[in-house]
Amino acid sequence: MSEISTGRHRSPAPADAGLAPATDGSGAQWTERYTHAVMDTFGAPQRVLVRGEGPYVWDADGNRYLDLLGGIAVNALGHAHPTLTAAISAQLGTLGHVSNFFASPTQIAFAERLLRLAGAPDGSRVFLTNSGTEANEAAFKLTRRTGRTRVLALEGAFHGRSMGALALTHKAAYREPFEPLPGGVEFLPFGDTAALEAAFADGEPVAALVVEPIQGEAGVLPLPPGYLVRARELTREHGALLILDEVQTGMGRTGTWFAHQLPHIGGGIVPDAVTVAKGLGGGFPVGALIAFGEPVATLLGRGQHGTTFGGNPLASAAALATIGVIERDGLLEHVTTLGSTLRERIDGLDHPLIATVRGEGLLIGIELTAPVAPQIAARALEAGFVVNPCRPTTIRLAPPFVLTEDQAGTFVDFLAGLPADLEQAA
Repeated sequence: MSEISTGRHRSPAPADAGLAPATDGSGAQWTERYTHAVMDTFGAPQRVLVRGEGPYVWDADGNRYLDLLGGIAVNALGHAHPTLTAAISAQLGTLGHVSNFFASPTQIAFAERLLRLAGAPDGSRVFLTNSGTEANEAAFKLTRRTGRTRVLALEGAFHGRSMGALALTHKAAYREPFEPLPGGVEFLPFGDTAALEAAFADGEPVAALVVEPIQGEAGVLPLPPGYLVRARELTREHGALLILDEVQTGMGRTGTWFAHQLPHIGGGIVPDAVTVAKGLGGGFPVGALIAFGEPVATLLGRGQHGTTFGGNPLASAAALATIGVIERDGLLEHVTTLGSTLRERIDGLDHPLIATVRGEGLLIGIELTAPVAPQIAARALEAGFVVNPCRPTTIRLAPPFVLTEDQAGTFVDFLAGLPADLEQAA
């Protein structure tokens, strides 16, 4: 593959520095201001970050961190990638935003590009959004247009926080404060083919089955081989839609453009719809619902859905640039190779706290033998690594695609040095 472009680039200072917010001040000072200005939905920030370069970020106190979370699988090209920043800047200098009463060449080219990457057949269409939640909200509305209201989802699923997306999300703590949610959703045991078959055999006709090929928030859990093939058979047999949420797994994260394109996960299936976001814009907010062929692509008709910012020229330019860099720099191959190497190295540590490692490409879950993931994540941050304790027993990694093997190796060394009695020490 060609040499990886890490995005080591310094943007020039703004012509009028007064137009940009000052970044001076300590992390403690910024955190104090945060608590009085920002709603407390995320809790106090772990750090206040002021800049990034390649796979690294720096905080307000000048400390550097290797970003192994990538904004939760968003920053596919790392930070301040010159191609991405140039594409956004050039587009903004030409046409930044227009309403969807109008189109732009960038928007059209972007939609066409997505259809090709997804291998979508003739008659397919794209609805462009700003986020994965919005893409899944559109998918939920798509299910209603079938004339049925019964939707199947999986235990452990996470599809977003808006009311429709939340209805598809399994975690009680997310759902209960906002009930009653849109009805008709039933949750099946994760990866249980027998339960899936029983759900289609019993009850009212099913409108759709909505699944993630790999559950990210639940701990990086891939569906077992054969599950999606059987799901495709059942949905076709019963006239239901098969909708895949690839918000976290799509756009090269697993070493293919979409996780369901991996033979051992998707088995060659063609879904009815796929949602995508996160890494799609390399850090710029953009998402999409891809509807595969007729009649699915026409279920949402004129006036039945909309968006102010979805498909705007800036987001479209960012997505096209991100896709272009992934192709140009051979990053799909790099993601596959580095992901395999990193999982093997972690699995080979023989550390008493590490039970197993799973995932695809650069979406990795480290399963622990004790519920100490938050303590490990805190120690990692102090040591200069950003990781995510997505469950008490699971550390999630979703680093930029430009990460190198040597950089990844520094985190392996950190894991090797963890005390075996961390649970007691915590």
